[in-house]
Amino acid sequence: MNIVFMGTPDFAEKSLKAIYEAGHNIQAVVTNPDRPQGRGLKLMPSPVKQFAIENNIKVLQPEKIRKNEEFLTEIKELNPDVICVVAYGKILPKTLLAIPKYGCINVHGSLLPKYRGAAPIQWAVLNGDKTTGITTMYMGEGMDTGDMILKQEIEIGENETTGELWNKLAEIGAKLLVETLKKIEKGDAPRIPQGDDFSLAPMLEKEMAKINWQEKTGREIKNLVRGLNPIMGAYTYWNGKKIKFWKVDIVSKEDFMTIFDEFTEYEYKFKNIEPGTILYVDDKKGLYIKAKEDIISVQEIQGENAKKMSILEFIRGNKMQAGEILE
Repeated sequence: MNIVFMGTPDFAEKSLKAIYEAGHNIQAVVTNPDRPQGRGLKLMPSPVKQFAIENNIKVLQPEKIRKNEEFLTEIKELNPDVICVVAYGKILPKTLLAIPKYGCINVHGSLLPKYRGAAPIQWAVLNGDKTTGITTMYMGEGMDTGDMILKQEIEIGENETTGELWNKLAEIGAKLLVETLKKIEKGDAPRIPQGDDFSLAPMLEKEMAKINWQEKTGREIKNLVRGLNPIMGAYTYWNGKKIKFWKVDIVSKEDFMTIFDEFTEYEYKFKNIEPGTILYVDDKKGLYIKAKEDIISVQEIQGENAKKMSILEFIRGNKMQAGEILE
């Protein structure tokens, strides 16, 4: 089929590559304008644009698409059978949705109607979900409200990060899009209404990255660390310096007492210890911090203006002490 593809990050590039290799005619790729990146703030093309250039596909990079008559006219002239949209980042106007013969098809990183919105993969990890998946759907004017076509469910690992889940779902989404297009071409693609039992996955805010030791359980802190890896990293303050946690685990009070039996005589005091307090720190056994419930064992960390490193490496270069309270 003749296809216009709209997308920007590596997640979308996987789908573009899949439909290109499946033999569809990609008439044009629509992606966000090049953005400055790195220390030198050099303008860098999106992964979708890079793939398009490498394969001699026409690239369109409008800053805005609403009320952009020049852009809409160009798409109308291409007269695509389908517009495929994968992590493009903009809501499409009704005038654009009405152009393709078979409509606009979206690949969404959740099992709709759960997690409509910009960050479905991140919120599945942040909320500690056990499963998630991919949904392909016909696009409507609302945000991720269109009729569903195909779904594929997968499990989320106990220690899986947003980055790891992102890569896994990108591959699944690419395959599901190819399958969806086959069904549309054959005329047997289903249209399944979503209903009203939905939840939202809004964009992440920087403020949420700070660990709230007073209010968050060990499980919630672990999910925060997993969910913000590698996007921004969950952080706290130690001696006024910002440190990021990239990997942590949970240890129950009982297991902690078993590992460090010298603490058993102080067990009666445990509930009165302030959350965020360093319980144990050692360059051979690691770093243990009290949460509202349970204990956090830090495994990968990043000091202020430093690189990521193992917790043992960090402790060897930084004099942390038991009893210090993280903020």
